[in-house]
Amino acid sequence: MVLNQNYEPLTICNVRRAVILIYLGKAEAIYCIAEKKVISVHRSFEYPSIVRLVFFVRVPFKKIILSRKNILRRDSHRCQYCGNTTNLTVDHVMPKSRGGEDSWENLTTACIKCNNKKGNRTPEEAKMHLMNLPKRPSHITFIKNFAGRIDDEWKPYLYM
Repeated sequence: MVLNQNYEPLTICNVRRAVILIYLGKAEAIYCIAEKKVISVHRSFEYPSIVRLVFFVRVPFKKIILSRKNILRRDSHRCQYCGNTTNLTVDHVMPKSRGGEDSWENLTTACIKCNNKKGNRTPEEAKMHLMNLPKRPSHITFIKNFAGRIDDEWKPYLYM
């Protein structure tokens, strides 16, 4: 994981890129895995897990694009009504026919069965409870999802 100078998570990179950043003096290792080493012809490096950039990098506000793929990713590819993980669609919490819009706060993941059951009603009218209320995801949410496996050392930086 790459942190900005102020310890804000920026991205996840591979070990090769992290070693290059350290070697060029652009980053410092915050945490290294003791059992592993990266060995070159002339030198041996510790295996970095977290690196911090030496200079602050101003990153423009990362606006996450509203798309079906990102909604599924935000909801962990799980129906927000029943928890099913197959035959997923995107559902409008407040139906479009009633003035619902395409926004992070109004779109959620639903399986075909739940989407058809809910139909043109609100979850309250259909007596269907949402597991998680839909909300705009943060940049850090997508780092968590992209990483797959998250080391325990990363958790304080990802606010977990």
